[in-house]
Amino acid sequence: MLANLLLAMVMIVVTTVTHLVFLTGLTWVMHKRKVGEGDDAEEDHILRPSLVIVLVVLGLFFAHAVEILMYAGLYHFLDIFETFETALYFSTGTFTTVGFGEVVAGPDWRLLTAIESANGFILIGWSTAFLIGLTAKLRAVEHRWMKGHKD
Repeated sequence: MLANLLLAMVMIVVTTVTHLVFLTGLTWVMHKRKVGEGDDAEEDHILRPSLVIVLVVLGLFFAHAVEILMYAGLYHFLDIFETFETALYFSTGTFTTVGFGEVVAGPDWRLLTAIESANGFILIGWSTAFLIGLTAKLRAVEHRWMKGHKD
């Protein structure tokens, strides 16, 4: 049980820092491109906010994919599953809290895998909050754009 908890704590720290780096990178890129500030001439086009949202969603998806791969790599390293593909499939279902159930970890590692589920739930929630905040900011830009382009 102690090994489960220690590995789980390490994975929580590593995936949380990874997620923070991705979100900070997305924020930095948006700041550099003046996304949501509304003063840039490039923002004078209504499609730009939509493109930004698509790119951010893809960035968030990539962040989660990296985090899922980290857990799958750990499971593969610990030899919990026979193949990396099985470890990746299990990790994806666990991280996203879908948990299909046809692939399960043995009793020696079930605590670690349960904590992955909690970790994924929190990180996906964090991404959702980030995306909602961005969408609200871009909706304000869209509103200003619509107001300034009335016929």
